[in-house]
Amino acid sequence: MAATIIFSALALLVVILIVRGFKIIPQAETKIVERLGKYNRTLDSGINIIWPIIDRAREISTRVAYRDVDGRMHVRTRTTTCIDLREQVYDFPEQSVITKDNVTTTINALLYFQIVDPVKAVYEIDNLPNAIEKLTQTTLRNVIGELELDQTLTSRDTINSKLRSVLDEASNKWGVKVNRVELQDITPPDSVRDAMERQMQAERERRAQVLKAAGDKEALILESEGKKAALINKAEADKQTKILAAEGEANSKRIQAEAEADAIGKIAEAIKGTGMSPANYMLAEKYIDTLKEMTTGKDNKTVYMPYEASAMLGSVASFKEMFKTK
Repeated sequence: MAATIIFSALALLVVILIVRGFKIIPQAETKIVERLGKYNRTLDSGINIIWPIIDRAREISTRVAYRDVDGRMHVRTRTTTCIDLREQVYDFPEQSVITKDNVTTTINALLYFQIVDPVKAVYEIDNLPNAIEKLTQTTLRNVIGELELDQTLTSRDTINSKLRSVLDEASNKWGVKVNRVELQDITPPDSVRDAMERQMQAERERRAQVLKAAGDKEALILESEGKKAALINKAEADKQTKILAAEGEANSKRIQAEAEADAIGKIAEAIKGTGMSPANYMLAEKYIDTLKEMTTGKDNKTVYMPYEASAMLGSVASFKEMFKTK
């Protein structure tokens, strides 16, 4: 009976040792195995066999951060034997930094990193999450301290690049690769924010006044150009009207002259052979028409004859001789 109990106990112990000797490592994770307190090997993902009692996995510290309903961040540290090889992100709480122009600003940052050498991450640093956090805070203070507030607010990409370069170089001996650093919020003091808002308001008002002045100037230019165009159009219209009137008058005179020339030609043809010139004929006709107008009217008792009336009478005599000839 005693032998059966001992055999059963030994069998159970063997089973327990065999079960504890099997280690299943998930993908993208690893474990550091020490044999009798000395580094032995790094386990790969999948099934691994270790010697219980003499082999054990080395514990490593990890960081867990979360925010409550009020937005306040809480950070706690726990230990585990599994080392995560995936890219991790640390959300650091807000911290106060002083810029080059002595302005206290609150900044919080995000750090993206990855463990590339688990052995260094375990043996080169005691508490890796705490070391990364403190290194990030001190580096952030140093970088921001070299910049003024305006540069800090407008040069986030430059700050991120400097932080990543410095942190990656410093954490390389810990087996950590820093991929990027992102600044989430940059919050200056309330007095500075009020001054910035007033400055921005003044700048917006100045731009509005400049735009209004430019609009008024443009309106005046357009109005003057419109008046100028109207005057030019009016002058062109007057010029065209005068040209058309002159052309009409010239055409009228030309037509009248052509008619008179035609009449003179016909008169010359009619009085041919009488010995009377066409000019004398037309002059006599004009004298007779004028005399007729002078004697027209019921109150014309007196008729004033011109001094050269003999020329008119001679013309009338010429009419007489012409009729005789005919």
